[in-house]
Amino acid sequence: MSGHGPAIPMTARKSGPLAGVAEVPGDKSISHRALILGALSVGETRITGLLEGQDVLDTASAMRAFGAEVTQHGPGDWTVQGVGVGGFAEPDRVIDCGNSGTGVRLIMGAMATTDLTATFTGDASLVKRPMGRVTDPLALFGARAYGREGGRLPMTVVGAAQPVPVRYTLPMPSAQVKSAVLLAGLNAPGQTVVVEPEPTRDHTERMLRGFGAELTVDDTDEGRVITLTGQPELTGQSVAVPRDPSSAAFPVCAALMVQDSNILVPGVSQNPTRNGIFLTLQDMGADLVMENPREEGGEPVADLRVRFGPLKGIAVPPERAASMIDEYPILAALAATAEGVTVMAGIKELRVKESDRIDAMARGLEACGVRVEETEDSLTVYGMAQVPGGATVESRLDHRIAMAFLCLGMVSRDPITVDDASPIATSFPVFEPLMTGLGARIERV
Repeated sequence: MSGHGPAIPMTARKSGPLAGVAEVPGDKSISHRALILGALSVGETRITGLLEGQDVLDTASAMRAFGAEVTQHGPGDWTVQGVGVGGFAEPDRVIDCGNSGTGVRLIMGAMATTDLTATFTGDASLVKRPMGRVTDPLALFGARAYGREGGRLPMTVVGAAQPVPVRYTLPMPSAQVKSAVLLAGLNAPGQTVVVEPEPTRDHTERMLRGFGAELTVDDTDEGRVITLTGQPELTGQSVAVPRDPSSAAFPVCAALMVQDSNILVPGVSQNPTRNGIFLTLQDMGADLVMENPREEGGEPVADLRVRFGPLKGIAVPPERAASMIDEYPILAALAATAEGVTVMAGIKELRVKESDRIDAMARGLEACGVRVEETEDSLTVYGMAQVPGGATVESRLDHRIAMAFLCLGMVSRDPITVDDASPIATSFPVFEPLMTGLGARIERV
């Protein structure tokens, strides 16, 4: 699958029990960060388990454009010869970040305090997504950004020649914005401080420490206060990338929907800022057991044993949204098969993802015969004993929308077709063979 090529329609049909081992790819968030911090370090960084989806490959290409030597040695096995903090060279081409909001926002942060200019673009989905949430705080360091109306790509960022440290309070829970500010703070003198009223995934903080940065995190009345001391010398590291909980959510939820399923998903990150989906599934009554908990590459991981069983709709705690923001599409599909009503509130951030995910899920579920209600900040799904299906759903160039409806098609009465599954390659390039290997009936149209 290619997120940049022609459309690939796919259909999912009612499937028999899913069984076997689902070895999902490496974590996308950690893969991006490992490449970027490797490029900002002195010496060699060796990465194992790197996700080789298109989003991450685009970030690898961008790091080469900024002067780092990035080499693939085998599946998931990569090295980065870094240029050090402040060592980025000016790219001689436009940086194409494809479909990746994470990639473009983090890279903007990483170059914003270096005296160089770079132009960024992306695919038809990414050029619609707002960049002001990142360029506004980067301007406080002294960087300037020139883009299309509404702060959209293509965009040229002029790095600060004499950056200053900043103190920035996040106006919305966003790990991308937090990370962009921290990466910019690396090449600014003094201390850069980010205040998080609501915690978000903390991979950047963990990894910065691992590469040698001086960083503290304090819980205060304001929220989490993250303080980074600028201009460190980061040193290349060995990074073992755990398996992605956002990708794992798809086979996990499919197994919970399809009768008599029983699967194992090994080595999945259980980072407490990322595990909200698994807590929510257990609240719904899922037979989901964390086996063999351990630590790999500085991240907690566990093997997930998943068995089919009846689920009940719940009101998902809004404060859990930041720890499972990417999992709401598959949760909404699962909720359609649960008994009762599932209310997902505090999720307005979904409006500015690869697509407007609240609208995309609501319209797709309605087309499949499921009753939903939405507000600007919530989605309510009324579960039913049998989802009718029989619809062709628009993926809207969004990998998670495409995968969510293909999973729902495995249990609906009539098949569900997704108009374009090619974006799945951005985050989960082995989704199709992995799911069919478990017993799912998915086919290209």
